[in-house]
Amino acid sequence: MGKKTSIKVRLVPENKTDSSFYYYAKKPSKGEKAKVKLKMKKYNPGTKKHEFFIEKKLPPHSK
Repeated sequence: MGKKTSIKVRLVPENKTDSSFYYYAKKPSKGEKAKVKLKMKKYNPGTKKHEFFIEKKLPPHSK
């Protein structure tokens, strides 16, 4: 098996990072784009508006 070509990141609202709503996205694990943090404009149902969502680390995994 080879290495993964993408990783999973969590997108949280830029202005309220402790919000209960978030998106997941895939991003490349190698190359130029791997070093750039994602910033996407998505719909936030909490505020009922389109806002910028920024990349944060995934929460720790619990088994």
